[in-house]
Amino acid sequence: MTDRIIRLVIQAGLILVVIVALPYKLFELDRYFVPKELVLHAAALIIALMLVARRRSLSFDRVDGLIAFFLLWSVGSAIFATNHWVAQRYVGISISGAIVFWGARSVAERGSYRPILVAAAIAAVCAAALSVAQAYGLETEYFSANRAPGGTFGNRNFVAHMAVIGLPSLVWCTLTARRPFGALLGSLGGGIIGLALVLSRSRAAWLAVAACVVVLVVPLIASRKYWRDGRIGGRLARLTLATAIGGMVAVALPNTLNWNSRSPYLDSARGVVDYKSGSGRGRLAQYENSLRVAMSNPVFGVGPGNWAVEYVRFAPSNDRSIADDGMTANPWPSSDWVAFVSERGFIPMIALLGAFIILFFSALRRWSELENPDAVLAQCVLAGTVVTTMVVSAFDVVLVLAAPSFMVWSILGATRGIRVKPEGAKVSSGASGIAAAALVLFSLLSTARSVTQLMAMTSVGRGAYTAGWVRGALWDPGSYRINLRVAELYSRRGHCHEALGYAHQALSLFPRSPAARRIARSCE
Repeated sequence: MTDRIIRLVIQAGLILVVIVALPYKLFELDRYFVPKELVLHAAALIIALMLVARRRSLSFDRVDGLIAFFLLWSVGSAIFATNHWVAQRYVGISISGAIVFWGARSVAERGSYRPILVAAAIAAVCAAALSVAQAYGLETEYFSANRAPGGTFGNRNFVAHMAVIGLPSLVWCTLTARRPFGALLGSLGGGIIGLALVLSRSRAAWLAVAACVVVLVVPLIASRKYWRDGRIGGRLARLTLATAIGGMVAVALPNTLNWNSRSPYLDSARGVVDYKSGSGRGRLAQYENSLRVAMSNPVFGVGPGNWAVEYVRFAPSNDRSIADDGMTANPWPSSDWVAFVSERGFIPMIALLGAFIILFFSALRRWSELENPDAVLAQCVLAGTVVTTMVVSAFDVVLVLAAPSFMVWSILGATRGIRVKPEGAKVSSGASGIAAAALVLFSLLSTARSVTQLMAMTSVGRGAYTAGWVRGALWDPGSYRINLRVAELYSRRGHCHEALGYAHQALSLFPRSPAARRIARSCE
């Protein structure tokens, strides 16, 4: 019963994390992030409760140890962070992602990995389809005009990341479909993903596809002796053709996107490895300055999510990562691994990287021990997901965001748990119960925080002008944006006594905020 609940929660969560969004455009990024975080945390909470209810021993291998070490170190880093609110938020995403991994693995150990991979493939296609719909004219308040076509993610790069991470699962579902109609649906899904990937102009996603093909071509050839169905080769060819046709349709078919170039897709292709100009040059400068942030505290970093709090100390005045208001343009650097190094330190980053390396190489060995050919191909999915995740996370954030984190850890857990006799020691029911209880408490905290953030945005979006912002600050006192806005509203009306409190709260969250400092000085 517990396995079925965990499986259904992961399946539902993978779909919901793609489609949920809020219409409140005042919160242009958080209106996408917060509801997706709520889905991740709620799913992790249910999974953790099921793991507690199971009350039996669990296997614990090197990957689990490295992930647990990464989480514990991240919690320690959060203790020393300047902004504890944002630190809890990003540690919560990491912990909830790990819970999803362990839940998916526990289900897969008893053979129920197919439904999770099918759900991951459907989620990837849904994300791509919503992006394509926006590109070809669908208008809704849940879409954003910035960085279109971002669909229900608000940014076309995030959609591309979801699509490419789920692509190996889609390939597996297509090749191992039990009916020809299922294989046909998989090919159609590949065409939609190919269309969305080209429209996204996401160079990280394009590189991830290329890297996955190059790295897995030999393992796929080696796996042919395990194929029990002679139709697999034909299905793979049709899927490849459908994906290529989707990409060509994106180039040929007119859309509603207002690109500044006459040949936008060719320009993006030419700039894939360009680090001497444009965004590539800015990314290298950001990496260099972020390394200085990391070196300021190489053990624990500046705290999870606190890159945006501290980066302004180390960035020159002409840094492209700094917006006109003196704050960072994005709340995170353009790489998961740069974020982990600067925010949590070198040691936990190495631990997580080691977990991914072990997952990759373990997926490509001892295939003869697997119970059926589908499981062999699923190991290629594990390796492919690791490759795509590593590539896109090198150029953008993936594992610090709820939706792609849910996707990655679900697939990794489902494919890792396929092996009937996983390596590693057994953890007693008592020890696993204590660990699961701790995870339940943290998941509950993260879920409650996401609910309060959601209520804060709803209060601002639906309430009266000033009163709505004030209620929002009551719901979410850790929101820099809301506290600063309330301080500005009171300051403009000459209510300095009220403005000062909110300005000080904003400064406690971001001590180097020019706007908050200006209001505080004018009212003191």
